[in-house]
Amino acid sequence: MVNFFRNVASEMRKVSWPKRKELTRYTITVITTVIFVAVFFAVIDLGISELMRFIIGTK
Repeated sequence: MVNFFRNVASEMRKVSWPKRKELTRYTITVITTVIFVAVFFAVIDLGISELMRFIIGTK
C-alpha cells in the first residue's frame, strides 16, 4: 500500500500542469461551449415542441 502511494506521488511530480493563463483559457472555452450547446438544444426542443403542437392541433 505504501509503495502504491509512493508511485502515485512520483507520477504526480511528472505531470505537466497547465499555467494560470492556459487554465483560464480552457475554463472559458468549456463554459462557452456548455452555454452554446445548452442554448442550441433549448432552441431545438422549443422548435420540436411547437411543431408537435402544430401537427396535433392543440395550443
